[in-house]
Amino acid sequence: MNAGLLGTGHYVPDHVVTNKDLEKIVDTNDEWIRTRTGIEERRIANDDVNTSDMAYYAAKNALDESGVQVEDLDMILVATVTPDTPFPSVSCMLQDRLGARTIPAMDISAACSGFMYGVITAKQFLETNAYRHILVVGSDKLSKITDWQDRSTCVLFGDGAGAAVIGPVSEGKGILTSELGSDGSGGKDLYQDQETDYLSMNGREVFKFAVRQMPESSVKVVTEAGYAKEDVDYLIPHQANIRIMEAARERLGINEDRMDISVKSYGNTSSASIPIALSESVKGGRINDNDLLVLVGFGGGLTWGAIALRWGR
Repeated sequence: MNAGLLGTGHYVPDHVVTNKDLEKIVDTNDEWIRTRTGIEERRIANDDVNTSDMAYYAAKNALDESGVQVEDLDMILVATVTPDTPFPSVSCMLQDRLGARTIPAMDISAACSGFMYGVITAKQFLETNAYRHILVVGSDKLSKITDWQDRSTCVLFGDGAGAAVIGPVSEGKGILTSELGSDGSGGKDLYQDQETDYLSMNGREVFKFAVRQMPESSVKVVTEAGYAKEDVDYLIPHQANIRIMEAARERLGINEDRMDISVKSYGNTSSASIPIALSESVKGGRINDNDLLVLVGFGGGLTWGAIALRWGR
């Protein structure tokens, strides 16, 4: 059974925080943020909107697009590092709210790589014929662990959720190759501080890691799928920083208009980043049947993941 994406969906909060807004609370400016990160604004969830709420809205959108009914789901995977509570898991909350059967549900903690970990995990269950339809969601409310007085991090992050329904597709379509990896020695460079509960990042080290790993993983999955870099039609990288994304694009030799850059509107939404970008690109008509896509991300852990995907059913 070939595993592919049957439908995508996303949700972002209504509240917009622009770079100009941030100028009022920290020592920064719009030009500095845009030139170094590519971010112009981000969405921030209200206090009464939780990670599970955003996951639900994105999941409903993905299910509607896929045509798969809730009762036909066999598993739910939710990638997040900002769960509503340590337990029960966001996935169990989502299962209950969707009214799904008593199917397995679990959360995955791989930070910004979480959605990639979820999709590749789902792929294994489908290809071994254990399950047929799996809902994978990336949802994070990073605003609740962001120090809004730290100008080096508060300009980067936003809230949101993205989802995909993974299921069987025809021969030659779907996920062709994949890669997952981690380097725990880099955990000290991107983590949640136990004393403050705020996100902490060594930007220089994370940047060095990302500009090496994202292009390397992208080329690897394309090559292992039996294609050349020139065959790639569209690139969806983790929306962390435009300079990191450009490094992956240039390594693949893809034109600027063939890479999603939703980072400018939403910032870094962690595990939601890739599925939001994918969902927007699909709905915007930028991805067509039979296109060869590369989805690639990196995150705290340090972790990374990539897939080469032939779009379509």
